[in-house]
Amino acid sequence: MIITPPESNEQHADAAGGRAHFLQVFLSQRSQMEALVSRRVGCRATAADLVQDLFLRFWRRPLVQVEELSTYLLRCAGNIAIDHLRSEGARVRSSEAWLPEQQDNQGSEPQAALEAGNDLRHVEAALRSLPERTRQIFLLNRIHGRKYAQIAKAMGLSQSAVEKHMMRALEACKASLREPSPRKAP
Repeated sequence: MIITPPESNEQHADAAGGRAHFLQVFLSQRSQMEALVSRRVGCRATAADLVQDLFLRFWRRPLVQVEELSTYLLRCAGNIAIDHLRSEGARVRSSEAWLPEQQDNQGSEPQAALEAGNDLRHVEAALRSLPERTRQIFLLNRIHGRKYAQIAKAMGLSQSAVEKHMMRALEACKASLREPSPRKAP
């Protein structure tokens, strides 16, 4: 039989009480967190998965004292949605980078594939140079298929503001295709 010092029992009780409090607050905020994430990513199933991942992240690490746990959890949920959108955008850009090579392997004309690859690089560079919010709106619309109204609601903007961001993004993409590409010496 192992006897632990009294302070260990108190620490264990505090940790167990902290976990119970965390679980209670998390469960009470879960529907709000899922709604927030769903508005941002546009998919309820993905939102549920991301909120579950958030729970696991907190559950696996030592408890951290914060002033208002419910507010902190909502902020973390918003951040995890943004992280997800960024990683999706990176995944899309990565897969698009392979398209010219795949087309070439399917018997496409090599010059057309080279030009398409150059165009894609110019557009990617233009998108990277955009402000974060403008780029995020563009990706939500063009990659994830979200309507302007959905994006406006998810990001807390007016539909007019979303339209203006899209106009900027599209103009940047068009301008990048109009610019002559610098020729490299053989």
